[in-house]
Amino acid sequence: MTMTASRQLPRRGGNFVDPRHGVVAALLAVTTLAACGSDYPASGGSNPPKAGTARAATPAKSTPVRVVPAVEEKAAVVVVAAGTLAAEEQVVLGMKVAGRLAEITVDLGTRVRQGDVVARLDPTDFRLRVQQVEAAVQQARARLGLPVDGTSDRVDPEKTPLVRQARAMLEEALLTRDRRIKLWEQQLIARAELDAAEASARVAEGRYHDAVEEVGNRQGILAERRTELELARQQLADTVLRAPIAGAMSARQAAVGEFLSAGAPVATLVRINPLRLRLAVPEREASAIRQGQRVRLTLESDPTVYEGHVARLAPAISEQNRSLLIEAEIPNEHGRLRPGAFARGEIVVQPDRRLVTVPTDALVTFAGIEKVLVVEAGRAVEKRVSTGRRTGDRIEILSGLTAGEQVIVRPGALAPGQPVAASP
Repeated sequence: MTMTASRQLPRRGGNFVDPRHGVVAALLAVTTLAACGSDYPASGGSNPPKAGTARAATPAKSTPVRVVPAVEEKAAVVVVAAGTLAAEEQVVLGMKVAGRLAEITVDLGTRVRQGDVVARLDPTDFRLRVQQVEAAVQQARARLGLPVDGTSDRVDPEKTPLVRQARAMLEEALLTRDRRIKLWEQQLIARAELDAAEASARVAEGRYHDAVEEVGNRQGILAERRTELELARQQLADTVLRAPIAGAMSARQAAVGEFLSAGAPVATLVRINPLRLRLAVPEREASAIRQGQRVRLTLESDPTVYEGHVARLAPAISEQNRSLLIEAEIPNEHGRLRPGAFARGEIVVQPDRRLVTVPTDALVTFAGIEKVLVVEAGRAVEKRVSTGRRTGDRIEILSGLTAGEQVIVRPGALAPGQPVAASP
């Protein structure tokens, strides 16, 4: 019987190791080391990438955005300035004559038309003065030989009694002188009688000229009395105070029964139609302002837009604030506007100007730089712009953008170059 010799491995810890078991253990160790040194798990059927091959990149996700086109439109170019409404005219009403106030028909806020009665003085003294002067006029007319109740003061001096009497005496003296001359030539009278007749003629002639001059003097007195009568009647009429313009009373400064001197204030009247809008326009925009340009007016307490036109421009720019003072006339037929109110005026310097506008939500401002984001080739592209005036929810783009470009509305934290999915 043949015996097969077997080789036994050395003992470990007193035990013998089977050589087949050692081979299996070595294979398991190699597999475990390979699995630990790889970036990919050994299980799951996945093949690890070959050496030197990069991992595949994941595509970036597009951000949905809303876009609108930049629009070219016609709009009015305006110059905006703040100002104050003022009355067209303000008049302090007073009596032209002194007297006791008998009646006042107005108070604060009373509206009057031109010619309406505002106040009256007691007219008694003035009526008596008129009657007195009327009597003096009649007396002057009677001294000229005119009817006392007539209206015409024209008179022929030769037809007045005074001149007629003087002329008669002159004619008599001249006839007497002529007769004495003839008698002297016939040597029927003495020289003394002739001299006396000539002297009487010269005296009569002087009296005649005095009479003519006296008539002229009386005519002057009559004219003076006529003037006094007109003045007395005017003073009587001045006891009634009337509104010189249409407007409203802003103050009442006298009371019934008060004695007023000439010129003492009774009430203050302001003209409220039209009103003056006084605006201070900055120097850089003053060159565009012209007379006749349309002006739109708004108040903080009234949403209504009122319109007027530029009426007056100051001749110089103020050195204190470098602005030009202008005045616009604003119609106020219904009296809704009040003098003294703060107002915002828009002067239309160009009624139809083509400009590019975008929504105000599309504008991004950072560190004083204004920009918008537009969509080009599926990505957000940043464009710097300069802006003009805002009109409602849109803003004017002066440069940096053309009409038709797709502008992103409310870009938020969107970065330039980021993929976007645009939708209107």
